[in-house]
Amino acid sequence: MEGNPFTQFVFQIFLFCAIVIIGYTCNFYYLAFLSSRRKDENSVSEIGEPTITIQLPIYNEKYVATRLVDAVCAQDYPKEKLRIMVLDDSDDDTVNMMHQTVLKYQSQGFDISHVRRGTRAGYKAGALKHAMKSTTSDFVAIFDADFIPPKWYLKKAIPHFTNSKIGLVQCRWGHVNQNYSALTQAQALNLDFHFLVEQKAKSNSHLFMNFNGTAGIWRKECIDDAGGWHTATLVEDLDLSYRAQMKGWRCLFLPDIVVDAELPVQMNGAKRQQFRWAKGSIQCAIKLLGDILLKRKIAFDAKLQAFIQLTRHIVFPLMLIQFITLPILLASEINLYIVSFLPALTLATYLAMGPGAYLLVINKMYKNNWKSHAKALPYLLVYSIGMSVNNTVAVFDGAIGKKNEFLRTPKYGIIKNDDDWRGKAYNLPFTKTTLLELFFAVYGILGIFIAIFSNNPIFAPIIGLQAVGFFYIAWLSFSHTRYKRPKFSDHTITKDEKMANHFYKLALGGIFAIIVIGAYMAFVGYSTDVYPLDMSVGLLDRTMASADPQSILVDLQAIKGHLPVNGNPVWIFPTDTTNFARIQTDLNVMIVSAEKITAVPTDSAAYHTGITDIRERANVLQENLADAIPYMYVSFSNIIFSSIWIAALLAIFAVLNKKKQQMKEYDFSKDV
Repeated sequence: MEGNPFTQFVFQIFLFCAIVIIGYTCNFYYLAFLSSRRKDENSVSEIGEPTITIQLPIYNEKYVATRLVDAVCAQDYPKEKLRIMVLDDSDDDTVNMMHQTVLKYQSQGFDISHVRRGTRAGYKAGALKHAMKSTTSDFVAIFDADFIPPKWYLKKAIPHFTNSKIGLVQCRWGHVNQNYSALTQAQALNLDFHFLVEQKAKSNSHLFMNFNGTAGIWRKECIDDAGGWHTATLVEDLDLSYRAQMKGWRCLFLPDIVVDAELPVQMNGAKRQQFRWAKGSIQCAIKLLGDILLKRKIAFDAKLQAFIQLTRHIVFPLMLIQFITLPILLASEINLYIVSFLPALTLATYLAMGPGAYLLVINKMYKNNWKSHAKALPYLLVYSIGMSVNNTVAVFDGAIGKKNEFLRTPKYGIIKNDDDWRGKAYNLPFTKTTLLELFFAVYGILGIFIAIFSNNPIFAPIIGLQAVGFFYIAWLSFSHTRYKRPKFSDHTITKDEKMANHFYKLALGGIFAIIVIGAYMAFVGYSTDVYPLDMSVGLLDRTMASADPQSILVDLQAIKGHLPVNGNPVWIFPTDTTNFARIQTDLNVMIVSAEKITAVPTDSAAYHTGITDIRERANVLQENLADAIPYMYVSFSNIIFSSIWIAALLAIFAVLNKKKQQMKEYDFSKDV
C-alpha cells in the first residue's frame, strides 16, 4: 500500500477494525449453525408442585403494573404453593395502585405482599437481593412490569427442572406490540436473533448462556450457591447467571414457552435500554472474564464464547472508527477493493456477509413464516447502525468504571397500533448523545461526496446506509421528546409547561437550521477546497497518459486554475511537498516544457525526452496532491467552523437542559 505515514496508520486502524468486526459477525453465524442442530430433548417429568415465589420488581410502572399482577394471579397453580412479592420502589401513582391491587388479591386468598424498601439502593438487583432474605420457596420466578405471563406458564416450565443441576430455566420473549412501528419491528427481530440463535445455540451445548432478567425461573439453591444478587453492574441477570454456571449449574432455554412483553415505543427509551445492556456487559467482562479464563474446568470454546458475549459491544466503537476512517482513505486514494479490477465484488461481499447471510438465518428461524419477518431486516440494519453512537458511549462508560444510575425503560401499556404514548408520563428527552449522532450523520453526507468524487462510488451506498442510520436515530430522538411531565394522574399541564413545550419546538427548529447550515457549508467547503484537488489529480492522470503536447498544455493550465496560488494545507509541521507555491512553480516548468516540444518532431529524441519528463513530474505532483487532500479536511478554518457549529448545538442543548431542570424544580415544588 502506498501513501504517507498518516494514511498508512489510518489504513492499519481500518483494517484492524474490519478484521475484528468480521470475527464477531462470523461467530454469530457459527451460533446460528449450533442453534439449527438437533438436540437431545431435556428430560421432563412430573416433579409435583413445588413452592414458588414470584418476584415482581417495579419502579414507576403505573401503565403496566396492574396488568402484570393480574396475569401472575391468574396462574394455573395451587395458591398454597404460590407466593407473590411486588417489589415496589416507586415514587408515583404506582404505589397507591399496587397497594389497592395487592389488597384485592389478598382478600381472594392469595399470598401476595407489597414490599416497600423505602430506598432504591442497588436498584433492581437491590430489590431482588432484599426479597431473597425472606424467600423460602424451592423456586423463584421473576417478571418485569411489562411482561404478561400466560396462565399455564408455571405448569409448563417447572417440569424442566427434573435434572437437579439445572439452576435456571429461561423462556423466550414475545412481543405484544411488534407491528406498532418500524422501531418496534427492528427491536423484535433483534431480540428474536438473540433468543432463537444465541440462547438456543448455547442451551444446545455446554456454552454459557445468560438469564435475561425476566420470564425465567431460578432454583433458589442455585441463587444462594452462586452468591446471590450483586449490585456492582447494570446487568445483574447476566452477572448471576455466569457466576452460577462457573459453579457448575446448568441453564436451559425453552424456545417454545413464550412470554409476551411490551417493546419500547419511544426512541429515547430504546436507547436507554440498549445503553444499559451495553454498559452492563462491559462491566461484567471486567468483573468476570479473568476468573472465567483462569478456571480449568471450563472448556476452551466455552471460555471463548464467554469472552465474545461479554465483549461483543466493542463492535460499536469499531464501527464508528471504520465510518470515520473510510472517507479519509478514499480521499487519499487508498485501494480498498477486495479485487482491484472488480469493484462491484466489494459491494457484493458486504451484502453477502451482512443482509444476505441474515436472510438465511431468518429463514432457518421462522421456517414458512420467514418472509413476513424478513421485511423488518432493513429497519434492523438502520436501527443497529444508528445505535452505534449510543452504545459506544456506553462501552466507554463501562470501561472507565463510571457509575450510572439504573435507569429503567419506560413502558406505556401499548398493545394496539392506535394506542398513543405521547401524552403520558415517563416521556424521556433526547440526550447529548443525539448531538453526536447528528455529527456523524453530517459527516456521512460528506463521506458520500468523497466516495463519488474520488471515483469510488461503490462505497457511497455503504456510507449512505450508515448516515441514514444516524439521521434516523437522531430524528426520532428529537421528535419523540416531550416536555410534558405529568407525574401524577391528576396533574394538568400548566402555563409554564406549555411555554416550555413551545420553547422546545423553537429550539428544535434552531437545531435543524444549524444542521442544514452545517451540511451546506460542508458541501460548499468540499466543492471549493477539496474537489478542485480531486479534479487536478484526475487531470494529472490524463497528462501522464497523453502524448499530445497541446492537450497536455490545456490540462496543465486547468490544473493551475484549480489549485491555490500559495499556502500549505499542512498547518502543523508543514513540508515543501504540499506547498502550493512550489506546486505552481513545477506546473509552470511543465507548461514551458510542453510549449517547447510542440515545435519538435514527434519522432525525435527531444520529443520523447520532454514527454517523459512531463509524465514524471505529473506523477510526483499527483503524489503531492494526494498527500495534501486529507489535510484540506482539517484545515484551520474548517476546525474553527466545526468548533463554532458544535458549540452552537451544545449551547441550544444546554438551554434545553436548563429548561428541563427548571421544570423538574417546578414539579418538586408542587409535590412538596
